[in-house]
Amino acid sequence: MSVFGNLKMYRFLIALCLIVGPALLSLQAQERAIEKLDPAMSVNPTAADGLLWYDVEDWGLEGRILPQQERLKYFDRLPASAEGHVTKNVWNLSRDSSGMMVRFQTDSPSIHVHYKLTDSNLAMPHMPATGVSGVDLYARNDEGVWKWVQVTKPATQEVKAQIINGIAPGIREYAAYLPLYNGVESMSIGIEPGSKFAGLPPRSRPIVFYGTSITHGACASRPGMVHTAILGRMFDMPVVNLGFSGNGRMDKEVGDYLIQLDASLFVIDCLPNMGPADVEKKCIPLVHQLRKAHPQTPIVLVEDRRFSNDWITPAKHEFHTANHRALDNAFQALKAEGVKQLYYIPGDFLYGDDSEGSTDASHANDLGFMRQAKAFEPILRQALNQAAL
Repeated sequence: MSVFGNLKMYRFLIALCLIVGPALLSLQAQERAIEKLDPAMSVNPTAADGLLWYDVEDWGLEGRILPQQERLKYFDRLPASAEGHVTKNVWNLSRDSSGMMVRFQTDSPSIHVHYKLTDSNLAMPHMPATGVSGVDLYARNDEGVWKWVQVTKPATQEVKAQIINGIAPGIREYAAYLPLYNGVESMSIGIEPGSKFAGLPPRSRPIVFYGTSITHGACASRPGMVHTAILGRMFDMPVVNLGFSGNGRMDKEVGDYLIQLDASLFVIDCLPNMGPADVEKKCIPLVHQLRKAHPQTPIVLVEDRRFSNDWITPAKHEFHTANHRALDNAFQALKAEGVKQLYYIPGDFLYGDDSEGSTDASHANDLGFMRQAKAFEPILRQALNQAAL
């Protein structure tokens, strides 16, 4: 073969490795990982369904801060010590499972879930039961990319359902996102007998979001469509969602729990629940509180999104403009003090520029959440890359 022919073959082999290599490595890694785990923890509680059930508490959830601290309920976002320390509203909202996610591996041809919800109100007028109370399943494809699989459609407070069947053969990593605006009392994953199963423990150093109803998840059609979850998949990192509907106000008492976390990044997105005077009063103290405890951890400040109809409501437009100005003033003051690793996300186009990104002018729809995630992504990536230097 000529030198030119050898060169063509060499280039072909390199290209083939670049295309096929990641998939092979991904599959080999999945095989190795699942071989290490003992399936003996499975139980078969009833002869009727013939399934093997795994209690997610046996290996743990992402999105529960300070898991070593005592909790009133396993699926609470905040530990028991927060009751009476944070406001009553924040405490009550922290018992929703928003942002929690459980990972596992299996080769089962079907996947089932059994969970009990805290609240019998399964939906809201502007948000479906799939988002408020559903469990949303994703899986990695052969290239290691997270892809959506299916979501439960809860009609009762106790849900026992087949999420998906007819799954193509092979071991895969799955991620199940828990309900956004409901609490969970218990949850198990069911697989077919003879299938392999491995519960994957929570990953460390999450991206931590502190925010409002939008961070909490209103009004995503399903739990995996909140921007915090989308960003978790984009970065392939764990996420903590401390969104408290109507009550994300840069409170020192919430900061007392933020500073206890070994976070890779703090995202402070509270302006939708605040006015300019609140921002002036609380923003700089919260950043100082975080920075004192975490001198090098990046902190990202986020302007409030504009109502998607503020183009025709001048008072709302002026309010957002004043809010943005107050946050920018705080940001500039902090930079002038010499605060490092501080970043800023403008709010004007978080939902896009065509007025189509919300459900009710205020809260994001799925399109708005995707746009918001894409607006966050470059700033968060810059912050994470800079912190790694």
